[in-house]
Amino acid sequence: MKILVTGAGGFLGKNLVASLQMEKYEAVSYCHSDGIERLREACRNADYVFHLAGVNRPETEQGFYEGNVAFTEAVIRALEDAACPAPIVFSSSIQAALDNPYGNSKRQAEQVLLDYAARSGRRVWIYRLANVFGKWCRPHYNSVVATFCHQIARGLPIQVNDPTRTLKLVYIDDVIQEFLSRLREAPIEPSGFREVSATYTCTLEELAEWIKSFADCRKTLALPDQENVLLRHLYSTYLSYLPENELSYPLLMHRDARGSFTEFIRTVGQGQLSVNISHPHIVKGNHWHHSKHEKFLVVSGKGVIRFRKWGDKNVIEYPVSGDDLVVVEIPPGYTHNIENTGDTDMVTLMWANENFNPQKPDTYAMEV
Repeated sequence: MKILVTGAGGFLGKNLVASLQMEKYEAVSYCHSDGIERLREACRNADYVFHLAGVNRPETEQGFYEGNVAFTEAVIRALEDAACPAPIVFSSSIQAALDNPYGNSKRQAEQVLLDYAARSGRRVWIYRLANVFGKWCRPHYNSVVATFCHQIARGLPIQVNDPTRTLKLVYIDDVIQEFLSRLREAPIEPSGFREVSATYTCTLEELAEWIKSFADCRKTLALPDQENVLLRHLYSTYLSYLPENELSYPLLMHRDARGSFTEFIRTVGQGQLSVNISHPHIVKGNHWHHSKHEKFLVVSGKGVIRFRKWGDKNVIEYPVSGDDLVVVEIPPGYTHNIENTGDTDMVTLMWANENFNPQKPDTYAMEV
């Protein structure tokens, strides 16, 4: 199946083409600069059309008409000349409900498509998309999310004109999945307007504060709440705007004669992950917890983890090795230690169910 994508070089188009290729569809990309003959050729062979091309910041007001209305008319003429029965998905904008040059041009383009559907019987589905955000969106253009992410990732200032303004947002992956679902399911419902079901709202002030907090994650090691779907998508988006020479960051390693201990990640409600390195024949631990519980995973080297229940004399041992990955649970009420029994450093991933709080460590020294 050949899928024609107009505006393939833009934000929506680039994400859609990448997904179509991964799904093994033949994506035929078209950009406005390719010329009318290239458009006619693409329409002759198209089995499906995603009309995503458009203009929202032209140099003149006339540019709105030329880029949105006249170009849509050109696409329809090319499809009619080729007698192409391909269904069309059109990316419009919530601005089409407003009385401004951009909104008026998108609304006129919608009408061109609806008129085509009425006279030809072809199916046309129109999506009035809200503020779409995600990877590859151009900052300082038409996305406040992209602009904030770009600026904050570089330590540059942002401008918040109306902190209380409510934004309606939609994530690029949700848009693309909606488009692909429509393509796969070959729906027979009539032409008209459709919606991306997953939408999010926040104020401009909330958006700014969240993205600012992402920049602090490297210092605090705290991940944003990944159960909050909007925060999860915003954080993914923010990371895609990091400068390529700043994709890594150092961690604070607490070193002593025994080895090192390094916190890696802190989470909201899901505890923290750390890396423990033990030198050969070193014993670490010999403490217990009232409530805190942990999981140990030795990924390199070999050793033994020992337990003794508080008030009991019986010692339990678990051999561990990076050659045979096994998770060892550290329950509360057991004093425990870990010994490197090998001749090389032993590396252990340690997860604790709560972030370490020096004011309430819940850690009590006791030999196993």
